[in-house]
Amino acid sequence: MDVPSAWEVLDGVDLPGGYRVEITDEKIIMTPRTVQQSDVVIDAAPQIDRQLDGNGTTLSQVTIDFPSSLYGYAPDLAIVAPGSEWNRRGRFEWHSLEAVLEIISLSTRDDDFEKKLRMYAECAIPLYVIIDPSENVCTLHSRPARTGVYAEQESIPFGEDLVLPLEGREIVVKTDGFPRAEG
Repeated sequence: MDVPSAWEVLDGVDLPGGYRVEITDEKIIMTPRTVQQSDVVIDAAPQIDRQLDGNGTTLSQVTIDFPSSLYGYAPDLAIVAPGSEWNRRGRFEWHSLEAVLEIISLSTRDDDFEKKLRMYAECAIPLYVIIDPSENVCTLHSRPARTGVYAEQESIPFGEDLVLPLEGREIVVKTDGFPRAEG
């Protein structure tokens, strides 16, 4: 049985292009994608795809159904486990995700560090990576707990390899091409 989707309120709505649309605490939030977010996705997604080699799927800003009508996220990048299937709405559900990578901006900072971290941990998503171009660092969160926290976190400065330990395989994302804050 499918869980209700927060996205059902937007079914049939013509949304403007170039905006990220998410639902947080039952509020529809639209933010423009930044150049830094776009640059990271353009750099990281092909690296991940090559290494998955058909053993999983990479998505970018694709609607995921979460087990709450309060939240509807479309992660900047998500890695879907091999063999996962779409639900009746034609979307993947939270339990299909092996990793989520969010590229933060000033407008999304609080959601990415608090609300999304809590939701992804509660949903037992194995890896949550916050990529912060303003600080030139990736923070890898692992070992989720249903209490809404990740037991482990590791900071990886831009320029070092971001290693994603997935089920039975490992993905290495080179971060030297990620956009850096000046100074």
